[in-house]
Amino acid sequence: MITGQMMRLLGRCTSRLKYEYDARQPRVRQHIYIMNTVHYPAQKLASLLKDQKVATMPQLKRALGTSVTYTVLRKLSSLGYRSSYSHGGAYYTLDGIAHYDELGLWAYRDIHFSQQGTLLNTAEALVTRSAAGYQVPELEAVVHVAVKDALRQLVQAQRLFRREWQGRYLYCALDRTRRQEQWAARQAQHEPDDDLQAAKALFYGLLDEQQRRLYAGLESLQCGQGGQQQVARRFGLDVDTVARGERELRSGQVLRGRVRQPGGGRPSVEKKRRKS
Repeated sequence: MITGQMMRLLGRCTSRLKYEYDARQPRVRQHIYIMNTVHYPAQKLASLLKDQKVATMPQLKRALGTSVTYTVLRKLSSLGYRSSYSHGGAYYTLDGIAHYDELGLWAYRDIHFSQQGTLLNTAEALVTRSAAGYQVPELEAVVHVAVKDALRQLVQAQRLFRREWQGRYLYCALDRTRRQEQWAARQAQHEPDDDLQAAKALFYGLLDEQQRRLYAGLESLQCGQGGQQQVARRFGLDVDTVARGERELRSGQVLRGRVRQPGGGRPSVEKKRRKS
């Protein structure tokens, strides 16, 4: 019978024999293969774009001598590039070549670029910065491409706000204060011969949230019957906001030195601390 001691002895003998066998074998020389790194000079892309102003991805690949899109984009990143918001983003240029206008737009022939990059980002920026918002035909006249679908996506993603204006949607900033300014300006544009309404729209845009509510309430009181609905449409407010402004003026319960009541606005975000 093979005992445990005999098994341990047999294991040590086997290990010893294997060590001696390996020691007698000729050593095989290990070869280390080092891949040759291919260098793609970004200057080739810069030269092509300097000559052509714009180029497609196949043209850039040929100039760089590669078939890999990622390699081209990596080299373009070091040069500061933009892809077109027209033509499905098929064209590329460099920021140093583009001559952007005051809206951050540049066109080469019928190819359009923006400092904001994509059409979505461009439309959002233009609408948010606009004085009176944009309707679809107005914005398309600025960017020279179709924007209806892009604006719809921005509204669905809660990046822009839209409201019906004379049978069409008016696209405005998502921020409520900015949106109210744009709505008031749009109302003033609708009455170009009424200098008083234009002055009111300008004055309204200079007020803070509480002051706008009180001013709307004052305007409503002056209008009399139906004044709340009329002022709400003019300044892009809820009727309840105008009514609240009226109540505050009638009662004299106006917060001085504050825009909102204590506890108003967004709830504060509690900063999480790492547990020790």
